[in-house]
Amino acid sequence: MASFSEIINQEVPVLVDFKADWCGPCKMMIPILKLVKQNFKGQIKIIKIDIDQTPTVAQKYAVRGVPTLILFKKGKSVWRQSGVLQAHELNAIINSYLK
Repeated sequence: MASFSEIINQEVPVLVDFKADWCGPCKMMIPILKLVKQNFKGQIKIIKIDIDQTPTVAQKYAVRGVPTLILFKKGKSVWRQSGVLQAHELNAIINSYLK
């Protein structure tokens, strides 16, 4: 299995969803991220990181609340936001970084 840094350093941009099982807003993001994934098939990778299972990764990226979304391009964090976003908002943000 690839390490977190190997995943975010790929050519394809990676959207990381920092989440927790106990988090209500995180559950709201599940269908939204499914829509976004379908919209950007092959153009981005979406992964989920459970902050309770991998606290060191969450600490490294200063994730203080969940859900927190961070978009990585070639290993660099280019955008981040905490809280629930609607699919159309997230689509527009990702689109702006794919250009």
